[in-house]
Amino acid sequence: MKKYFLYTLLISLTYTNYSSAQTKKVAAGEKYGHTLNAGVGIGYYGYIGHSTPVLHANYEFDVAKNFTLAPFITYYSYTNYQYWGNPHNDYKNYYYHQTVIPVGLKGSYYFDQLLGAGPKWDFYLAGSLGFAFRKTTWENGYYGDRVIDHGTSGLYLDGHIGAEYHLNNKVGLLLDLSTGISTFCLAFHL
Repeated sequence: MKKYFLYTLLISLTYTNYSSAQTKKVAAGEKYGHTLNAGVGIGYYGYIGHSTPVLHANYEFDVAKNFTLAPFITYYSYTNYQYWGNPHNDYKNYYYHQTVIPVGLKGSYYFDQLLGAGPKWDFYLAGSLGFAFRKTTWENGYYGDRVIDHGTSGLYLDGHIGAEYHLNNKVGLLLDLSTGISTFCLAFHL
């Protein structure tokens, strides 16, 4: 299933890139795509119980007026504990370390024209959809259930609100606040 999703995502992105390259630029509207956003952030999830550092990158393509799609990849890692024991093993908190790599597609709608924002600012609402690939390693001596259930089946969903301040025509500072991972990025307009 994961391989099928990745192949479908790759084909979709190739088609989207080809389609957007074929469209004529709208003379009256600002273009938001062809932007590489790369940065660091903080993720907070209730099941972790604390915030964790995050690395994030995406590349935006113009799809329609004021709308972009961006394939993304994110990385975060954390350590947590699970209380466990049995008659042969002491009851205690055993630690586990989990690495999570969400991969997917983010759709953004820009509200600059509606808000009357100047050329230095971009404001948007967005949603992300993808899969979160997880790898878990357990402390030696832990023999309990090794399944960590966070209420998801690997499906990654996230809602965003964000703003970018353009330092110049090629570089901007991007703040993306979301329901899971909030990031502060450098935006490179190519």
